[in-house]
Amino acid sequence: MATALSLSNVFALPSLFGGRSLDVLRRARSFTFRPDAKFPRRGERNQIAVKDFNLSINGSQILKNVNLTIPDRKITCIIGPSGCGKSTLLKSMNRLNDSIEGVKMEGSIMLGSTSITNAEGMGISEIRRRVGLVPQRPCPLPMSIYENVAYGCRIHGIVGKRRLDRIVEFYLRAAGIWDEVKDRLREPAIGLSIGQQQRLCLARTLAVEPEYMLADEATSALDPISSRTIEDLFVKLKEKYSIIMVTHTLSQARRIADHVIFMYLGEVIEEGSADQVFNNPQKEMTRKYLDGAFS
Repeated sequence: MATALSLSNVFALPSLFGGRSLDVLRRARSFTFRPDAKFPRRGERNQIAVKDFNLSINGSQILKNVNLTIPDRKITCIIGPSGCGKSTLLKSMNRLNDSIEGVKMEGSIMLGSTSITNAEGMGISEIRRRVGLVPQRPCPLPMSIYENVAYGCRIHGIVGKRRLDRIVEFYLRAAGIWDEVKDRLREPAIGLSIGQQQRLCLARTLAVEPEYMLADEATSALDPISSRTIEDLFVKLKEKYSIIMVTHTLSQARRIADHVIFMYLGEVIEEGSADQVFNNPQKEMTRKYLDGAFS
């Protein structure tokens, strides 16, 4: 008669495994993939809080006294006319503006209790892991589809073929592209379509388990079907991740935003729930923008 095994009777009956029950269990555990075990989240539910933040480049002020709070595990859309500082604010949230010559920042950006602007107790690499970026145009690394997803994990010390295989599959599935690429993982990523490349970039961002994802016009270079696919993925992913998205497309913001920030000439004019900003804006400038008086 077959013997049913549980954790308790494996420990109680080592003879079933020739005295190797503990080794069997250890190996079984090593093969278990838990996507949230690589970079455990802190106990706090994080928010990004921007306070009295100013940014200038070579003396020209781009962001002016920005104060706002990005809620946790929601989609926040930043809207406003071209040149109003949306992308600059977004990139300030993971220090991508650091490489710009002549940039000067004042004020603070906090991720939970940790300063992003001063990187106190957290290096730039860790900031960019916790606050990932999906770019405007897809930018796959010049390597295979597989290595595009595994690359960030390797940088952060994740090793082992079996472990990386499971990570790559899990996040390609999360980005909705696994079935399209599972038989060509070793092929160059540049051979994918633009829409597939963007979903690959999303998988690459997810693979290092950020808490926030920045999306800078992440669908503007895509066809309508691919664009809607990315939108649908963001809506699903907000259950675990907080997404901050710059968009010029008001219809897109109306479809997916939970929280909205309206900017004009480097300032935050209005911030609030999508329902409040779109249906009952408090500022005249917001109403004019939503009515199409300027763009």
